[in-house]
Amino acid sequence: MRLLGRVIQTFFRYLLSKVSVIIFLIILLGGFFVVSKDLEDFLQTPVNLPEDGIVLEIKPGMTIDDVVGILRSKNIIRNALYFKWYARFTGDASKLKVGEYALLPEMYPLELLSIITSGRVLQYNFTIIEGWNFSQLRQALEKSPHLNQTLKGLSNEEVMAAIGLEGRPYEGYFLPDTYLFPKNYSDAELLKRSYTAMNEVVDQAWATRQPNLPIKNKGELLTLASIVEKETGVASERPEIAGVFVRRLQKGMRLQTDPTVIYGLGDRYRGVIYKSDLQKDTPYNTYTRDGLPPTPIAMPSREAIYAAANPKPGKTLYFVAKGDGSGEHLFSETLEQHNRAVKQYRDRVRGKQQ
Repeated sequence: MRLLGRVIQTFFRYLLSKVSVIIFLIILLGGFFVVSKDLEDFLQTPVNLPEDGIVLEIKPGMTIDDVVGILRSKNIIRNALYFKWYARFTGDASKLKVGEYALLPEMYPLELLSIITSGRVLQYNFTIIEGWNFSQLRQALEKSPHLNQTLKGLSNEEVMAAIGLEGRPYEGYFLPDTYLFPKNYSDAELLKRSYTAMNEVVDQAWATRQPNLPIKNKGELLTLASIVEKETGVASERPEIAGVFVRRLQKGMRLQTDPTVIYGLGDRYRGVIYKSDLQKDTPYNTYTRDGLPPTPIAMPSREAIYAAANPKPGKTLYFVAKGDGSGEHLFSETLEQHNRAVKQYRDRVRGKQQ
């Protein structure tokens, strides 16, 4: 009888242990299901961001815990623990990239994690305007709020040395364009990049230039292009204006172009060119000196550079503004034709003033 009791007791203990395991497994599976469903809902629900989004900066040395702390403090993510676990489970926790990231509304947690591990950092921009001179470029750089300022107070020659181009020319040698850059980018880095870009464009233009041009080297090509740039803002006219200057050089005629005179006057330019200005000799006065000026007078666009390398053929030797507000010019083959065009221009200007 006692033996039977012990058997029954052992059986119930065994049965109870099995039931306990089953109950535990049911609870565990139920909990896993609840957590899985909650995690799925978390991943499929947009994060909480304002309408204009925010910028999240990941600094050197930051971990996923630091990032989650920022996101939680700004109430951006609903469940910090899920975000952290998921990042560690996928291995993304160790792939954070330093930089600034634009977080936009309707972004999901997985998109947020993808962005901050992608290196697609927020980009700022700086535009070098066609026709600027180096002084104007430096002034604009100093006003840029997103560039690290490292060149303030330096002379132009010192700036060139600071960007690793000591002794190189600076006027005209930076390519007009819009440059994108991340946070902590310096003015020196941007200048070096622009200088390199300009050299690449000049190299390409020089390699495809017309034969028998009256220019000896790439520096003279850039100088001619800078004059073309300053003479017209109408892109379609650049090859024709380049053609006028090339033919004048070939014939030994002086260029007689006002932008070079203005550049040579520097701070003495009074906003209007007077007869005395045209008579005042400077290295850049193409009314008093033959050939090209010693350096470029501005930063020419790609189009002006290619126009200088491949000028439009023809017989025109003169041009004057139409004066109708279009920015276009009248081109002439002879001085007599040119004088008539100048008279038309002056008559039109006087008519507007009356």
